[in-house]
Amino acid sequence: MKKLPEAVIVILSAQGKIFVIKRQNYLKAFPGYTTFPGGKVDREDYDRELKGLEEYKKTIPLHLLNALVRELKEETEFDLTKANIKSLKKSATATTPEFNPIRFETSFFVVELEEIVDIHALEDEAQSYGWFDPQEVLDQYNQGEILAVPPTIMACRGILEGWRGETVELKLGYDPETEVPMIETVYGVKQFLPLSNTFPPANRTNCFIIGESPKLIVDPSPKDSAEYQKLKNSISKERPEKIFLTHHHPDHHEFSTELARELKLPMVMSERCHYWLTKDHGQEYFEGIEIEYAKDGDCLSQYLGEEIVVYEQPGHADGQLGLAPKSLKWFIVSDLIQTVGTVLVGGRGADMALYFQSLQRVIDLKPAAIFPSHGIALGGVDKLEKTLNHRKMREEHIKNLLKKGKDIEEIFSEVYFDLKPELKKYAIATIESHIKKIKAEGTVS
Repeated sequence: MKKLPEAVIVILSAQGKIFVIKRQNYLKAFPGYTTFPGGKVDREDYDRELKGLEEYKKTIPLHLLNALVRELKEETEFDLTKANIKSLKKSATATTPEFNPIRFETSFFVVELEEIVDIHALEDEAQSYGWFDPQEVLDQYNQGEILAVPPTIMACRGILEGWRGETVELKLGYDPETEVPMIETVYGVKQFLPLSNTFPPANRTNCFIIGESPKLIVDPSPKDSAEYQKLKNSISKERPEKIFLTHHHPDHHEFSTELARELKLPMVMSERCHYWLTKDHGQEYFEGIEIEYAKDGDCLSQYLGEEIVVYEQPGHADGQLGLAPKSLKWFIVSDLIQTVGTVLVGGRGADMALYFQSLQRVIDLKPAAIFPSHGIALGGVDKLEKTLNHRKMREEHIKNLLKKGKDIEEIFSEVYFDLKPELKKYAIATIESHIKKIKAEGTVS
């Protein structure tokens, strides 16, 4: 088995507090996440001479020490080799789960300093930072106020417990043979990741469990009966009370009716979503299932004492709905964007003008974190803004080509010149949707 690339995490500790960073929302990796300084081990870390930290070279590999020192300097300008260190030890390891396309073997080091020192994280890396009691970080997480990967939360708990003895392995507690993985990057938003028949390069559709009384399961859509059984095993302890569908596309509802019948759950969706599903599958598709319609502004459940509200967000799909608590601590945006691949806005029920409006609406609402249906959660709305700006630029390009008398094939050749041939039909559908919007606005006849 090929060895995974390595990474390091540095937990600076002093007088019962730890140094924590909230990453900038525009960063490519883990935007808006609360974390500790760290990063991947570079090739140069294996050969670089390290002056200082002599007593730790006996027990810690040189490349990891080099990476610790370098990452701290790059992110905070703090020089670990000149610090008054009380102890430095490897306290935990975390291996990126198999479902993630980019994986690392990460070593967590706790560096206890003699006293709290003035450290400033670089502005291009961090939107905020500071020394916190580990319990403060956990309290913020438990109130839904921060976005964090599971190992960060596990590390805070480990520090409170002392992390005495052997190095701890931080991992998701699930059996890949019988269950699907689950992560909870925002407290109370449980993100299950079953394999699904979705649009490549994505291969999973997020299935969320949220809310209290009723507890909602959002978009259960495993790819086959085996994956369905794994998902059912995974959610058995959660005891969902209703199934909510964001929209009618197959990778958001496959096996949802089987689950509804087996667990005797009502299904909630927009009236348009119900229309398209019965049109495609017949009235018998929902036989024996209670159907409830949801519309913009409806309250469907509770989250930490506040209402979870429905937001209509058409464009990608007719009748698409999103969900968010009134505080907008998070927002399930469904296929408004993706962090794996790109959103198709074309074909039956798609409307580019409405898609632009839906993007702008969520941008204006400024939720603290967004959850797409494919990929991880993101802090802020930077990804939405970039998506909308990119679509606008593409539309201007198409508009200029139309003014030159270019037809769809010629537009495709220029706009999507490097696209894989098997994706051409989807690109053509997107171009047609742009052209429909352009002509409706009267900017090109």
